[in-house]
Amino acid sequence: MLTHLETLILGVIRSAYCRAFGDEPAAAFLEIRPTDRPEFGDYTSNIAMLAASKLRASPRDIGGRLHSALTDQIETDPSHPVARVELAGPGFLNLFLKPAAVQDALKRILATSEPFGSSTLGEGKSIQIEFVSSNPTGPLTVGHGRQAVLGDVLATLYGRIGYNVQREYYFNDEGQQIDLLAESLWVRYQELYQDAHEIPENGYQGDYLIEVAEELKQNLARPFPKFDDDAKALFRRTAVDRMTHVIKRDLHELGVFFDRWFSEADLHKAGKIEQTLQLLTANDGVYEQEGAIWLRSEAHGGAKDSVLIRSDGRPTYLMVDIAYHIDKHERGFDYVLDVQGADHHAEQTCVKAALRLLGYPDGWLSYAVHQFVSLKEGGQIQKMSTRAGRFVTLHDLTQDLGKDVVRYFMISRKPEAHLDFDLDLARAESSDNPSTYIQYAYTRIRSIFRKTDSSRISDFNQADLSLLAELEELNLIKMLDQFPQVVAHAALDFAPHALAEYGLNLSRAFHAYYDKHRVLIDDTALQTARLALLAAIQGALGECLDILGMDAPEEM
Repeated sequence: MLTHLETLILGVIRSAYCRAFGDEPAAAFLEIRPTDRPEFGDYTSNIAMLAASKLRASPRDIGGRLHSALTDQIETDPSHPVARVELAGPGFLNLFLKPAAVQDALKRILATSEPFGSSTLGEGKSIQIEFVSSNPTGPLTVGHGRQAVLGDVLATLYGRIGYNVQREYYFNDEGQQIDLLAESLWVRYQELYQDAHEIPENGYQGDYLIEVAEELKQNLARPFPKFDDDAKALFRRTAVDRMTHVIKRDLHELGVFFDRWFSEADLHKAGKIEQTLQLLTANDGVYEQEGAIWLRSEAHGGAKDSVLIRSDGRPTYLMVDIAYHIDKHERGFDYVLDVQGADHHAEQTCVKAALRLLGYPDGWLSYAVHQFVSLKEGGQIQKMSTRAGRFVTLHDLTQDLGKDVVRYFMISRKPEAHLDFDLDLARAESSDNPSTYIQYAYTRIRSIFRKTDSSRISDFNQADLSLLAELEELNLIKMLDQFPQVVAHAALDFAPHALAEYGLNLSRAFHAYYDKHRVLIDDTALQTARLALLAAIQGALGECLDILGMDAPEEM
């Protein structure tokens, strides 16, 4: 997605190319990027290098002809958006915009009636985003918190660019892990009656089950000396219900809500597992080996052939996952996006292989993959293990830091990078804390408007924006021009960290500007122009905070 100013510059370059060479440039030649340093202009283009092969000329010669064509256009057209162009190095074109062109970008922003940053790229198509989907075997950990925030922000981003989004949590309330949870809870329950048993191998050691056992004892008031079928059913139901309640509470505290909670048990009750296996069999997608049924995954792009049905007849997680995704397709979503940890890569390729051999289009299912989280305090990384009961819960982290701080820090690094969550920085009540720094920028602008004599403010659409001629003002407008592009990039390239980074950079630029230039001044026209700029900045920061799921406070 191009910004307004990029569209303007590319039009200028295309026109110059046609004038210099009598032909339309190939779309691949039209590359520009903002410059890092003002002495190199506002934008630079390497079109001369990209077109050298086609034009059979040196990039420097091509650049020279383009430079001449651009210069002629600038000199003969007073309304041309470019002030001047320079030829640099082997053929780079550095373009310097007229202030009026930049100011016009702000005018367009102020005139829009849609939420700033939104677009119609999605054309109303439906996308289901599944995330967290943690087994109800214990409280959510900080690792689950990262996925919760990533998925939630990603869903909001897709909504902003014109998709119809459904958030879904897949609830794995069947299978061996639930059996282990039930037996682990039974052991904790019997301990309350001085009847000691060992937690089963690979069971759940966490103290959270002691609390559940104590609640259960108050209701039942009798021991269960044997873990028979009746006890198993009771402790399964109790454990799953209690953990479901805890998980929903923890997510709500973080500001994460789902449109649908999908139960794995429903897949089994509806016969979806058997139907999916029949479908795969009919398409020659499985074979038998050593008493088990295997998916022909490798032949269809999967990492390796994998077991679908164990030799004892029980379906594997992969088998159920394939059935679940077929169910998603039957519900009519145009696209499905699963947010998962990096440790699921092999299974992801197998699910895609199964869908591929059944004739599903490759682009229908996508995975957004993220790395893990470590907590750092006092410069030391804390070691955590869910099964061993050594972990910090998401609930405790949110209670300690607050929703907004947790959400910002979880989103602040690119998903494919490991996240060291710095607790000391997150607790800091200073400008070093990036989450509160963005909120402070928003609040500071709100404070400025509260101090303003409203009778002196005209319609910002009528403000004389040509008065915004300071370098810092023009740079802020160029940053604002990028916001819709950042939103689209953050969604489509699974880069929600780019939005957090943008909000921080815009806040820094605003604070630096406001510390240097007064806004509430006697010059009414200039004050109105600067307030118009601040209104646009406030709009961008407000949208940024809203997408990140953070509060936009009136005061701090």
